[in-house]
Amino acid sequence: MHFKKIEEFGNLEMAYVSDFSGGFISRNSHILKSLELNRFTQFILEKCVHGTPIFKLGTGGNKLLILSGIHGNELSPQLANVRLLNDLIGNEFNHTLYFIPFAAPKATMNNERTFNAMDLNRSAHIHDSVSNLIIQSVVELGINVVGDFHSTAYNSNPGRESVFSSKSPTPESYLIANYISRDVGSEIISFDYAGSSYKGAVEDVCNLKGIPAVTCEVLAPFGSVGAGNVEKSFSQMKSFLDYFGV
Repeated sequence: MHFKKIEEFGNLEMAYVSDFSGGFISRNSHILKSLELNRFTQFILEKCVHGTPIFKLGTGGNKLLILSGIHGNELSPQLANVRLLNDLIGNEFNHTLYFIPFAAPKATMNNERTFNAMDLNRSAHIHDSVSNLIIQSVVELGINVVGDFHSTAYNSNPGRESVFSSKSPTPESYLIANYISRDVGSEIISFDYAGSSYKGAVEDVCNLKGIPAVTCEVLAPFGSVGAGNVEKSFSQMKSFLDYFGV
């Protein structure tokens, strides 16, 4: 994977996880009306046309990934991720931060949960699925902690604000979840062993590889943005980073 320095935005670097998942995010009116369309945000949207971009800030320390958009119709975390990138760009860090705001831009463009009829949070173990390519990138880059950010609606699973984690084989998954829970009030949903409930979640595949990961869920309607949803997801992301002193 080759990262290119984006001179216009200081210390920002960018690469692509895949080149077949691109989409015109701006066609999703719910996303468009909620974004601050400054030059940097427009740059992100332009890059999403060609695939799944991954952005990098900082060097050294832990290598942390903030991921969103595994389900294209879960909009609040994707908006929060763009907001976080806007807030952090130009700052110096004692860790290396990676961001994937839109895991599957085509799915986000279409406001669809799946990408080409595939649930990316049940297919991270399937070779060369978009979510598996994200896992491959995590391994290749030596990313050692992953936060995967989602939203959940009433009467869905889990249907409440929460943080998924597991206690084995990566105990730090539970420790991160406990920190976020205490910090922002999200309920912990913890499993004794990663992947014991179902296969193919990004969080579980990471934990099974010995890479601590959590899945943060904020309560929000699918396919749209409700009051306070983006802010809550943003606070979960900030808490994830705070755990590592970022």
